[in-house]
Amino acid sequence: MGLWDVEQVVGLAPDAASVKAGQGLARGEKWSGAGATDRAVWGLCQGSGKQPYQTGVDLSGPAYKCSCPSRKFPCKHALGLLLLWAKGEVPPADEPDWVQTWVSQRAERPERKPGEVADPVAAQERAARRADRVSAGLAELAGWLDDQVRQGLGGFDQRAYAELSRLAARMVDAQAPGVAGAVRRAAAAVGRGHGWPGELLEELSLIHLVVAAHGRLADLPPSLADTVQSRIGWTTETARVVADGEKVEDDWLMLGRVVEPDERLTVRRVWLRGATTGRIGLILTFAAAGRPLDPLPARPGEYVPGALSFYPGALPMRALLTQTDPRRPASRPAGHTVRQALASYVESLAADPWNERWPLVLRDVRPAPYGEGWALVDSDGDGLELLPGWDPLKLLAVSAGDPVTVAGEWNRAGLRPMTCWRDDRPVIL
Repeated sequence: MGLWDVEQVVGLAPDAASVKAGQGLARGEKWSGAGATDRAVWGLCQGSGKQPYQTGVDLSGPAYKCSCPSRKFPCKHALGLLLLWAKGEVPPADEPDWVQTWVSQRAERPERKPGEVADPVAAQERAARRADRVSAGLAELAGWLDDQVRQGLGGFDQRAYAELSRLAARMVDAQAPGVAGAVRRAAAAVGRGHGWPGELLEELSLIHLVVAAHGRLADLPPSLADTVQSRIGWTTETARVVADGEKVEDDWLMLGRVVEPDERLTVRRVWLRGATTGRIGLILTFAAAGRPLDPLPARPGEYVPGALSFYPGALPMRALLTQTDPRRPASRPAGHTVRQALASYVESLAADPWNERWPLVLRDVRPAPYGEGWALVDSDGDGLELLPGWDPLKLLAVSAGDPVTVAGEWNRAGLRPMTCWRDDRPVIL
């Protein structure tokens, strides 16, 4: 197994503090007995106690083993060891007994088959019970939405947050987590800025649309029905995606990645674009708070040769990646003007009205002040507002006033730049 780069290691960290602590330990003098094989990296790190911490990483997982008391995974010692290894400063060596035993035991564990169901009959019964709960919950939500239309939204701010929070909890009970998330977003819009009533109305309209679509599932085209089910919160088994999903082989350019951690779950979105097909791919990775994310398939700005198996839907974006060859460098991607980029987003909404995010690649744009924030302006003078609060300093330093190519994630709040190119050099933002 080849060396990972620093970006891959940093992507495993549970938080920024762990990255900083790991970087402090990525020095040769901190370690003794360090070594590596094609399947593991290990070493002893001296801490504040008499005995050094015994640290090992199974690269196939990755999985981590450390004698320190930290509850973070990976801990700072595992991160420091991996960073040292990524710099080429961990020599090849024979695995000590404790590493060999640990890694071998992990390899001997029976592999779980994706989508394997122990009792299909019981699974069908559970699915039927859940469908009944979802239908009952959405019927209650539909009645509440109809009441708001009859009563009008005047004075709604007096009771909005409490009612929407109650409804979100009800959707959780009804096992419709996708709708619960949409209701929470509507609750969060209440009182946020001068235009919050319009934003709230937009969120409620999208909720009403998915509730109405659920009542007509049998009449919808299969791809749109799959989209409605996913927006409600039904999941598609990995085994079904692998077996039945549309497969597209290409050299996939990694446009960028976005990591969003919170107290319970860390979500990473990796956006890809096919060099030949032009198809957009989205790889979603999840990890419980404090747990590591899987290594990235490549660095932003590189090609990942392989096949994407797409999840079903009217706007198939989310996919599973089967990498067939090592990543390789890519030149600066072709981009669009602001108008062309927004037109592609409008097309995505025509297929999936609930689509929240869309990757854009803008060519020859410059960062410029816009109100209290920033925007990217193209050669025609058209601009896209950047996400409020996004720090433009790195982009300004790369651009230095010259036009650059920028790949970003667009949503209704603004553009979140992910990667930019100055000539053919990609810079992660």
